[in-house]
Amino acid sequence: MDVVVGARGVARWRGGHPWIYASDVLREPEGAAQRAGIVTVGDRRDRFVGRALYSPASTIRLRLLTTDDIAIDTAWWRARLEAALARRGTIAATAYRVAHAEGDGLPSLVVDRYGPYVVAQLLSAGLESARADVLAAILDVLRPQGVLWRHDAAVRRHEQLPLAVEAAYGEVPDEVEVEEHGVRYLAAPRTGQKTGAFLDQRENRRLAAEHAVPGGRALDVFTYHGSFALHLAGRAATVLAVDQSADALLRGARNAARNGITNIEWREANGFDLLRDLERAGRRFDTVVLDPPAFAKTRDAVPRALAGYKEINLRAMRLLTPGGVLLTCSCSYHVGREGFARMLAEAAADSGRQLQVIARVGAARDHPELLTVPETGYLKGALLRAIDAPPDPR
Repeated sequence: MDVVVGARGVARWRGGHPWIYASDVLREPEGAAQRAGIVTVGDRRDRFVGRALYSPASTIRLRLLTTDDIAIDTAWWRARLEAALARRGTIAATAYRVAHAEGDGLPSLVVDRYGPYVVAQLLSAGLESARADVLAAILDVLRPQGVLWRHDAAVRRHEQLPLAVEAAYGEVPDEVEVEEHGVRYLAAPRTGQKTGAFLDQRENRRLAAEHAVPGGRALDVFTYHGSFALHLAGRAATVLAVDQSADALLRGARNAARNGITNIEWREANGFDLLRDLERAGRRFDTVVLDPPAFAKTRDAVPRALAGYKEINLRAMRLLTPGGVLLTCSCSYHVGREGFARMLAEAAADSGRQLQVIARVGAARDHPELLTVPETGYLKGALLRAIDAPPDPR
C-alpha cells in the first residue's frame, strides 16, 4: 500500500466523507517518493481501503476517489464526468456547473460550462497530478471550443500550488454572454468571481423575481454585476442596485442595456452604510435582496460575521412595506444553517417586524450537497414576507 491510515480514517470513508486528515495517516511515502498523486490506501492490517488523491503538504492528506480496486485513468474520469452531466438534466441556462467537486464524487474538481466554453479548477495537489487525464475527459464529454484553468483560488495555497489563470485548450474569451430564464448577462471567465459568475444563485434569482411585488420598489444590495437586479426589473417598477465596486456596477449597467432594461438605478455605496441611511430617511421597499460576500472566511470569524449579517438583515426588515419580501443569503460555509436561522430570528425580533418564511433556500441544483459532507452545503438563505407594518421611525 502507498499510504496506510488508522481506524478513524477508515471509519470516516465508510461513513461517507471523502477526506482523511494528516493526523489519521499512519504511514506515507518518504523522501523522493513523497509526491502528490493518486495512491492506493490500506488499513493498519494492510488491507485495501481505496484509491485517493494524495496531497503531502495539505492538512487534508487524502481525498477518496473510489473504494474499488480499479485503475484511475482517463476512462475513469470520463465516466464520472458523464454521470455528473447526466444528473444535471435540463437546466434553463447556457451556463451551469457540470462537476461540483465532492458533491459529484469528484473531489477538488470544479467544471463549469459557459456556452461553448469550459472553465475548470483543480483544487488539490493530488488532482493536479491528473491534469492531463482530467482535461482529456473534459474534451471527450463536453466537446468545448476552449478550456480555461481558473487556478487562482486561494485554497490552492494550502496545497502549495501556484495561483494562475491559464488556457488549457483552444481559446476562451474575456467575456461570454450567458442566458438564464430569459435574462442575458456577461460572465467574465478570466477575471470574474469564482469561475466567472455566481452560478450557484441561478434558481434563487428566479425565485426572487417570482415573489417580487409587482409594480413595487426593489432594492438589491451587494448587487455585483446585477444578476438579481436584472431579474427583479422584469416585475418591479424600479430597482435600486447597490455595490461598492464601480467596475462591478459598470458591468451591471452593460448587462441591463443588453436586455433593454431601463428601470434600474446603479448606486456606488457601502451596503452597511446605505441600509442605515435608507432606514434613517424612512425609505420603504416592497422587495429586498441581500446577497453579500462571505463574512466569515474562518471559524474564528463567525461571531463577528453573525453580527454583520444581523445588522444588514435587521435594517432590511425595517425597510419592508407590509407584504414586502426579503431574500437573504449567506455563502459563508462556517456560518451554518442553524446559526443563520437563529440570527434571522433575532434580527426579526429586534426589528419589531413579523416575518413569514416562504422558503428556505440553498445553492442551485447543479451544486449538489451530500448529506455526509457538510462542506458541500455552504450557501444558505431564506425568502421572507413581512405581514405587518414597519415601525414608526420617529
